[in-house]
Amino acid sequence: MGGVTSADVARESGVSRTTVSYVLNDKAGVSVSPSTRRRVLETAARLGYAPSAAARALRSGRSDLVLCVLPDWPVGPVVETMLDHLADELAERDLSVLVHHVRGDRPLAHLWRAVTPRTVVGLAPFDPADVRAMRQAGVQVVGDDVDSAEAAALEDPQPRIGRMQAERLISRGRRRLGYATTDDRRVSDFAERRLAGVRAACVEHGLAEPLVIPVRVDPGSAASAVAAWTQADVDGVAAYNDEVAFAVLAGARDAALAVPADLAVIGVDDVPLAALASPPLTTVTQSIEHEASYLAACVLAALDGEAPPTRPHDPPTLVARESA
Repeated sequence: MGGVTSADVARESGVSRTTVSYVLNDKAGVSVSPSTRRRVLETAARLGYAPSAAARALRSGRSDLVLCVLPDWPVGPVVETMLDHLADELAERDLSVLVHHVRGDRPLAHLWRAVTPRTVVGLAPFDPADVRAMRQAGVQVVGDDVDSAEAAALEDPQPRIGRMQAERLISRGRRRLGYATTDDRRVSDFAERRLAGVRAACVEHGLAEPLVIPVRVDPGSAASAVAAWTQADVDGVAAYNDEVAFAVLAGARDAALAVPADLAVIGVDDVPLAALASPPLTTVTQSIEHEASYLAACVLAALDGEAPPTRPHDPPTLVARESA
């Protein structure tokens, strides 16, 4: 069954659709008697009428909706934090954020044409054809590309994260490292770039290649990995992220290993539970709030017709706790 329309409000109120439009849109320069205005508003409220976002955009020539296109990534604490901060920043300008989590092969055009956003924010590059179509339709596109000179000047933080993990373990006297990677193919690129940093640190310090084992977030997988690392005399493990690190801590407990005395463990992301782990998890944190603020600033600059801001250089930082 379809939603309530302005025609339904007009029929129930006993007035024309034009009058309903004047009242609901609070059109200036039009005379509508107070009693009629009250009747229309009361009827609309009773019927539960709400104008669509598309209709508002057509009437005003602008939309208050920002469509954020999230790639096919797992939605965990880091992504949730970024989206939460992005929504807070844009709410200050009375903009609402709609998140589209890409799944399957449905064309992006089906969505943006249906919801008529004012701006589309991409957390990964768009297809150039989609970018052209959106811009031709008057939709602003943010985050689909980065100036090549700026991109060249920015260091990829992922290898740096892995290097920081390895250097922390090595500085604590660990001489045989393991890497707890993920088997989630959606984030395999992130994992490989972090692993590259761990490998580089091992080479620089004259250590053996890290023993890489995929670890799922379940007790059996973690126990098997810890057993393999113990057999290979691994005494320090860098995990792809904090969730994987939590699994490694559980595997160490099942094997009756003391952390960090027998096995030091370090994660990535500094999720809220990291400080509550047993023992508290050493981790590497990224500037998620700053990235969200940067995206929001890009949206607002586009709305105001200003040049996009410079992407902030916020390198990852170590959060030292008991696990390493």
